[in-house]
Amino acid sequence: MATVPGSVQRSFRLSRLTSSLLDQFAKSTNESRNALADRLLGQALRTERHPLIRFRTGAAGRNEPYLVGTRLKVRQVMETVRGHDADIDQTASSLGIASATVRAAVAYYAEFTEEVDADADWSAEVEADERHRWEREQAAIA
Repeated sequence: MATVPGSVQRSFRLSRLTSSLLDQFAKSTNESRNALADRLLGQALRTERHPLIRFRTGAAGRNEPYLVGTRLKVRQVMETVRGHDADIDQTASSLGIASATVRAAVAYYAEFTEEVDADADWSAEVEADERHRWEREQAAIA
């Protein structure tokens, strides 16, 4: 399922409590109410479709899909699946999780491939930048 660009105007009625919680949380995250509502609603719908997936914001502020009950990001599981020639059972054994959990990551990835790949690309860029910084520091103290 590809990401649909742009936005669509919708009108929703929210309970006073939900509206208040939205306002409070938007202030604490420095997101607009609309951006926050869009993000949270999108994540809730994805969670309904993929019950073993949850979302966490990492230290860098990036929000990524994780597998419930693990610290594994979907992109990490997919990298391992590829490393094991798409063998789900071998991947599960390698990661110490159930095959059904690996299948949940694969199912999510199949639906949101572009986003997961973008997360992986971003992570690779950060890793390369950090590696170069470390190498420069090592050269400076050598």
